[in-house]
Amino acid sequence: MQKPILDMTAGSRMFWWDKHNPLAIFMDRRRAKFTIPDRSHGRADGTREIDIAPDVQWDWAKDGLPYPDASFSLVVFDPPHLVHAGSKSWLRAKYGVLTDTWREDLRRGMDEAMRVLIPYGIVMFKWNDEQIKLSEVLKAIDRKPIFGDKKAKTHWLVFMKEADK
Repeated sequence: MQKPILDMTAGSRMFWWDKHNPLAIFMDRRRAKFTIPDRSHGRADGTREIDIAPDVQWDWAKDGLPYPDASFSLVVFDPPHLVHAGSKSWLRAKYGVLTDTWREDLRRGMDEAMRVLIPYGIVMFKWNDEQIKLSEVLKAIDRKPIFGDKKAKTHWLVFMKEADK
């Protein structure tokens, strides 16, 4: 049986309480382990480690999603939100960075997320507007959330697939 949740941008699974939740498929375009200078976590060697270890390594921006229509009840879409980050920075390692085609990539990502949802399925979309404002992202994806946070710097938005789409 197909798992009901797809995290199409899992990264290090940072906001998952159970990083091996049996209901979810964890996908990311990267598979890597990074050791980055970071003295904020008190490691003796002054580094911090991040492990990007998806169940499925796949680039949805390039290839779409490798699942048939109406495959999931919930899709988590937490794409990179940075355009600029140091080449060896913790933020780049943790989140990745957007390319010049970010508008088209985010639009395609949301279209693909909606495509693989069952009718009335949910997309949980996370965005931090440090470098690109949420209003620009919503314009690029051309969808309106049903609800979500409008005021914080990091936004959690809920989108629902309508039955006839």
